[in-house]
Amino acid sequence: MNSKSRITLLVLTVVAVSLAGCGKKQSGGVTTYGSKHTPGDARPVTTAAVPAAAATGHSHTAPNGGELVELGDHAFNLELRYDAARGRLRAWVLDGHAQNFVRVAMASFDVQEDGGARRVITLHATANDLTGEVAGDTSYFEGDAPWLREIKHFDGILKAARVRDVDFRDVKFHFHPVAY
Repeated sequence: MNSKSRITLLVLTVVAVSLAGCGKKQSGGVTTYGSKHTPGDARPVTTAAVPAAAATGHSHTAPNGGELVELGDHAFNLELRYDAARGRLRAWVLDGHAQNFVRVAMASFDVQEDGGARRVITLHATANDLTGEVAGDTSYFEGDAPWLREIKHFDGILKAARVRDVDFRDVKFHFHPVAY
């Protein structure tokens, strides 16, 4: 085998391994993810706040310049970005590869500060005339959080969210509201 063939084989192997590592995984019927078990719930619950790069050996780029929070076992992502000028936390629901927006029926969801004052940010479904998204069928959410301007990092808990018939509860994450 000549060196050109070896290089081609190596490239094809790397591509195949990369695609296999990013494939859809079977959930075994598990429909609830989070960092805690619900009392009396015998279903396994996974921690959804593990950064994608640490969990799978690869990472994804947030399309809106925010930070990604993995939901489930590579099932979905929640992108968070803070708009300091408006004092608003913005969020987008994305697929497992953070490439496509995922519309959801939620009217709102809460993010709670983990520790400290334990403040709560309620993010509300937001319509978008350009995409045709409306409250109750949108991937975009916003919530007032002017106090995030004053901090460099934020440990939070996504209290509960439902994406495509999958429930996510008590998902812990770390977020940097303002780039310093």
